[in-house]
Amino acid sequence: MTDAKPDLGRFGTFGRGVTPQQAKEIEALGYGAVWVGGSPPAELDWVEPILANTSTLKVATGIVNIWTAAPGPVAESFHRIEAAYPGRFLLGIGVGHPEATQEYQKPIDALRDYLDKLDEYGVGKNRRVVAALGPQVLKLSAARAAGAHPYLTTPEHTAEARRLIGPEAFLAPEHKVVLTTPDAQGADTARDVGRRALEIYLSLQNYLNSWKRLGFTDDDVAKPGSDRLVDAVVAYGTPEAIAARLTQHIDAGADHVPVQVLTSSDKLVDELATLAGPLGLKQP
Repeated sequence: MTDAKPDLGRFGTFGRGVTPQQAKEIEALGYGAVWVGGSPPAELDWVEPILANTSTLKVATGIVNIWTAAPGPVAESFHRIEAAYPGRFLLGIGVGHPEATQEYQKPIDALRDYLDKLDEYGVGKNRRVVAALGPQVLKLSAARAAGAHPYLTTPEHTAEARRLIGPEAFLAPEHKVVLTTPDAQGADTARDVGRRALEIYLSLQNYLNSWKRLGFTDDDVAKPGSDRLVDAVVAYGTPEAIAARLTQHIDAGADHVPVQVLTSSDKLVDELATLAGPLGLKQP
């Protein structure tokens, strides 16, 4: 185990999962990590095929849900992966949403208990991150994990998160993108795609609260979401415009930005390739 801050490169990709072949191509483009969203089960048996087909790419969970994946089996999976691929897996955990589980109570206490169990089972502090939006959980992520993995935030949130967690903690905010034309029609198309992606989150109180802390109004966060909100959390336009928006997170204090391209699975690698040059990664 090491106390060093995780190194996943400046940019990674985020989604529901990629195939091992896609992962190999994503690695070749210069992305440092693949983040798998949703609430994957504790077995994490999809991780090894991705790592086996790549040589340097890291894999992270964004996130394992503490209500649906018990810490013991998760720790067993972590140690299995770590033994085979040392240093290439980062465990992201989080509390999910109160609307999604009847067991959801006092999330910060539940997180502390889960982290206590991971300590007991030997999952090192700097090999795990916590999904964090509000100040309390952000501070907890720095005290009890490598740092934070915020979701659906802005560079302004990133700057505040960095202030709260300090310079030594790891910070990896996800950001959604839509490649489109730099005109009004392209903006309308991107906003339509963005709103479909945001629909479920506009019913989840932790995201509504987070956006309101950032200065968005009740009208902004009411369904289907204002243009102002969509434009803040979904970068769109040319590859250069998207790269400039994503780099604002780095400038605000992020160590790594998982990029969620809102596209079909068969187009994912091609669109990541289009972004790689403007992001300063390997040329496609």
